[in-house]
Amino acid sequence: MLVDLLFTCFAVFSVLGALGLIIFRHPMNGAMSFLVTLVSLAGLYALLSAKLLFALQLIVYAGAIMSLVVFVIMFLNIQPDQLPAEKTKVTYLVAGGVAVTPVAFFLLKVINRLPNMPVSFADEGFGGVKEVGLIFFREWLVPFEIVSILLLTALVGAVVLAGKREKNK
Repeated sequence: MLVDLLFTCFAVFSVLGALGLIIFRHPMNGAMSFLVTLVSLAGLYALLSAKLLFALQLIVYAGAIMSLVVFVIMFLNIQPDQLPAEKTKVTYLVAGGVAVTPVAFFLLKVINRLPNMPVSFADEGFGGVKEVGLIFFREWLVPFEIVSILLLTALVGAVVLAGKREKNK
């Protein structure tokens, strides 16, 4: 019963944080919404007894990566008058909601037709150091390195663009 309540709370906060990331206009508000999503996902990992994934989500993503993102946002010093006008934002949000609604109803129908049986959410050892390390170094090492280079390039590009903006003033 408590697990169901915690799962529902974490899931709702995760979705609300993601919506806030889309809806808020200022980048700092979006970053804080993203932080809510990351912490909620850490809570979901904790419910799955994935201790390593829980710790990594909090330390690496909610801690280090978000500190870096907030630092870059603060470094860019974006003023509200420098943000682009979002005249069609509401239209896109409504259209997205309309497009997602049939999919949501379909998924609810599918979930309601599932038999009421006890479910094992994770295998023994799921989220442990050994299991994650084996999968990471055998299957996902190259994609991880590519993503890290992509993030580094994006951050360097943001700093370069901020420097050019200062020179133009």
